[in-house]
Amino acid sequence: METFVSVDVGAKSVVVVQRQVGRVISSAEFRQTCEGHQALIKQLKGRKVTCVVLEATGIYYLDLAVALQRAGLPVAVINPRSFHHFAQLKLSHSKTDAEDAALLAEYGECMKPALWQAPDDTLMGLRDIGRQINRLTATRTQAKNRLHALLSKSTTLTLLIDDEAEGIERLDQRIEKLTRAAVELISQQPQHKQYLANFQQAKGIGQASAIALLAELCVLPRELKAPQVSRYAGLDVRLCQSGTSVNKPGRLSKAGNAYLRSALYMPALSAVRHDPNAKAFYEALHKRGKKKIQALCAVMRKYLTGLWACLKLGVPFDSSKLFSQKHLKNA
Repeated sequence: METFVSVDVGAKSVVVVQRQVGRVISSAEFRQTCEGHQALIKQLKGRKVTCVVLEATGIYYLDLAVALQRAGLPVAVINPRSFHHFAQLKLSHSKTDAEDAALLAEYGECMKPALWQAPDDTLMGLRDIGRQINRLTATRTQAKNRLHALLSKSTTLTLLIDDEAEGIERLDQRIEKLTRAAVELISQQPQHKQYLANFQQAKGIGQASAIALLAELCVLPRELKAPQVSRYAGLDVRLCQSGTSVNKPGRLSKAGNAYLRSALYMPALSAVRHDPNAKAFYEALHKRGKKKIQALCAVMRKYLTGLWACLKLGVPFDSSKLFSQKHLKNA
């Protein structure tokens, strides 16, 4: 008899529901600790578990998902947006941990999501470093904007200006330290060192962008196809058309990895200025009536396809293979 297990993940505890033949057979709560994880594994080991379903919520699901998989249990980590839509489909109005867990078990039984494979620890460490650099860079940009505002006033106290400048300097030091750590991790694996070099062949992708992009892409299963990677990044287009009355413009789904989209934005912006192929493609879309941001997102999606090819095939980035030459002829 198939058993579907769901885990509603919280910061301090997890609620676990087991479901068989369309009904909940048990519900329990475990601490979000190593001991709690082992207690859950011990309970599940006695059953024939078809799938353990978790949402990819922040960082709290990861240790538990890895522990479950290492114990030999089948684990599926799903996009929270997918479960949110499933809850709407079921007309679920209440929001409690127990009800979420029960509904998540039903999701597993109905949808039978694909199983998850835990990435290598080194690659997970690289991803964590890349995301921390991303967060610190955003904080530094905010600090620079605050400093600019302070310098714009003649009455600003020197103490405040010096304090903000010191904060920016400290952020620079932290970003530099983490960047060195990321390069060192990458250097330990010759294959990933080559990937980094291949990424940097693209116009607009320097060391910082290459590290951020590699950190996010290296943990993905290599069997994914380019459209699946685009969906993972939230760069797929969501259409809204029905009959003759509903015909809205396509929009990005954004139901994906925000770190990856963020890492692609500046390289794409640079590419439409300095890469002839990307520039011709961008201008062709703009002439067809696309907004500038829509055309830029299309370049981001093309760049992502090229970067994924670099990972799968081990070849340097080549924009001429991504963009049609007819755009260059019409430029």
